[in-house]
Amino acid sequence: MTKSIMIVGVGGQGTLLASRILGNTLLSLDYDVKVSEVHGMSQRGGSVVTYVRYGDKVFSPIIDKGEADVILAFEMLEAYRALPFLKKGGTMIANLQETAPMPVITNAEKYPENIESKLADKVCLKTVNALKLAEEAGNFKATNVVLIGVMAKSVGVPYEKWIETITQTVPKKLLDVNIKAFDLGYNI
Repeated sequence: MTKSIMIVGVGGQGTLLASRILGNTLLSLDYDVKVSEVHGMSQRGGSVVTYVRYGDKVFSPIIDKGEADVILAFEMLEAYRALPFLKKGGTMIANLQETAPMPVITNAEKYPENIESKLADKVCLKTVNALKLAEEAGNFKATNVVLIGVMAKSVGVPYEKWIETITQTVPKKLLDVNIKAFDLGYNI
């Protein structure tokens, strides 16, 4: 059986590192893993979407509408935009952070209100203030690893495998902060 995880956020939030950690962890368990990165305006502030599909045999990395078992959202508006991709009974994990897109910054549009309650009415939603937890770990940039920690149990991968992959993936000088960030998310 193939499982599908969609990671959404904006450029600069570390979605690509998160997808690398997820993909490498799943590969270490001998799953067939396909990862596809979709960069919109991937510089800081633009939408970034990564598809991660894994199972015994995966033929395509692309996740169509209604197919994602889990959506891991690094930002609330991106969570809302990704909603059509979540399958019935799927789980959405969303960081409470709000990053204004360019039309909001230029006052051409307003940031949508009450996104969290709109999502909670439609899906199984788990929200987290990942930025606060990353700061507690020692570096606000570890928000991505906090979110991987929150999602980790829903993937069914042993804790030790996550730590092994994080150790192999992040720079050594940032390892302690990232392991602490992962633990803070994992233990929510």
